[in-house]
Amino acid sequence: MSSPELVKGDAAPTAATVDLKLEVVVIPVSDVDRSKRFYESLGWRMDGDFTNGPDWRGVQMTPPGSPCSIHFGKGITAAEPGSSKNPYLIVSNMEMARTELIGRGADVSEPFHFASIGGPRLPGRDPDAHSYNTYATFSDPDGNSWLLQEITTRLPGRGFSSLDVATLTELLKDAENGHGQFEPTAPKHHWSDWYAAYIVARGEGKTSEEAAAAGTRHIDAVLR
Repeated sequence: MSSPELVKGDAAPTAATVDLKLEVVVIPVSDVDRSKRFYESLGWRMDGDFTNGPDWRGVQMTPPGSPCSIHFGKGITAAEPGSSKNPYLIVSNMEMARTELIGRGADVSEPFHFASIGGPRLPGRDPDAHSYNTYATFSDPDGNSWLLQEITTRLPGRGFSSLDVATLTELLKDAENGHGQFEPTAPKHHWSDWYAAYIVARGEGKTSEEAAAAGTRHIDAVLR
């Protein structure tokens, strides 16, 4: 199975293009507290639990490393509980992701792939180990399903190309601060190696401390 082809739009973005950043997906549930316990058990960050009288409650949670969150609650959607099917959760290592999620109580399927784009589903990892082509699924207590997709190498135009100047500036300032704490006791290295690993980690939703550790690990690997 070959990797999916990148389909380009008719017009390239211009300086006047307005960013439309997907930040929240609404998940319909029947029991708010049960859903909250389930997603917390998976290690998803609890961002807020808001109420406005007896008929409205909204919970926001965020998967580890994700820039997009979920909302569920009472009075926030008329969709049938369990009707959300297969929003993608991107992982860099399917087996590690499955092991962690299963260890946290999720009933994760075995890996599978497709014979071709739009073709039949087949058991096991993609035999050619192509990025984007290995999947697994699990569901929450209502039956809302999630699709894990393993991506090891992204298609051109994906990832940091969507960063705006202000966001990248803040990331660089953040990296500069972290590197300033790392450099005095570090072995001789090029600052760009540490910055790159740090910024990628921050872009994946890691904390400053986690990103600094990623930068240090990368320097260790480069110098090894």
